[in-house]
Amino acid sequence: MTRARRLLASVPAIAVAATLAGCASTVSMRPADGSNDPACADVSVALPGALDGQARRWTDAQATAAWGDPAAVLLTCGLDPLGPTTLPCQTVNGVDWVIDETDAPKYRVTSYGRVPAVEVYLDNDVVASAEVLDALSVVVSRLPADGSTCVSRGDADGA
Repeated sequence: MTRARRLLASVPAIAVAATLAGCASTVSMRPADGSNDPACADVSVALPGALDGQARRWTDAQATAAWGDPAAVLLTCGLDPLGPTTLPCQTVNGVDWVIDETDAPKYRVTSYGRVPAVEVYLDNDVVASAEVLDALSVVVSRLPADGSTCVSRGDADGA
């Protein structure tokens, strides 16, 4: 092969390497204690490639996921199920979510009545929580339900 042909043959490889170098970096996360639960694997493989316009990114921990650059949604599967709580709850597509609004507009929502539990952090300045929970509930509904239901948002607010 002539030097010119070798040079031309290497152009696609250089282009691919340059493209990959421009991609978002891996999101560093911590796995939950129960991240090796087979049910989390079922959830992980079914997660969408995008949430509310935010592309999915690689993470460095089992049973975790992230969307957006910078990450606007973080998901962790494998947590212990929540016990009774006074935090508000909302049901989306058959999945109960406990909502922690402490750091609004950044919210932590945790599945309730599913084993293992899934925790999602979302930045409501970047994504719409309704869109995110609508998409994720379809996937989280695959987790076994333990029969628990949480108090609705209106009941927790005293309405």
